[in-house]
Amino acid sequence: MATVKTELTFVHKIEAEKAPDSEDTMSIWSIDAQTVTHSIQLAVAPVFFLTAVAGMISSLARRLSRIIDRARKLEESLRTLEDHDLIARHLKELHFLRERGRLANVSIALLTLCGMCIGLTIVLLFVGQAYGVSGHGYAVFSFLLGVLAFVLALCCFLWETIMATRILDF
Repeated sequence: MATVKTELTFVHKIEAEKAPDSEDTMSIWSIDAQTVTHSIQLAVAPVFFLTAVAGMISSLARRLSRIIDRARKLEESLRTLEDHDLIARHLKELHFLRERGRLANVSIALLTLCGMCIGLTIVLLFVGQAYGVSGHGYAVFSFLLGVLAFVLALCCFLWETIMATRILDF
């Protein structure tokens, strides 16, 4: 008897979860405030991650501008130098600056990709929650891709900071 009741409950659940008919589909204007509130709460968590990404991009953009300024200064001083040892040192430093600039650019590109993936995650979660569109698999993939891009950007950032001190003579 308990098995029959459990099976009937299960059948009722399945019928309740079936997709609505085309006549019953939800329009964009028929969403209630509670659904919108819950959708916003669900999508807000990744926004904090976006804040961290924006801070990292800002930090790396400042570092990149300093790298460029230093390279321009070295190139300008190379035009007037005649000491071969100093020229060799400046050329070596320019090589390091070029590599650091590339790492900073790669890191900024990865952070931009991360921001786009997290933004897509927010959109997918919001649309999925608000309109009943099943996109959670895509949201998870997008979020994980964003996290991977963030970790790779941090690795590039770490290597760039290590390179920044390698040129120094302590």
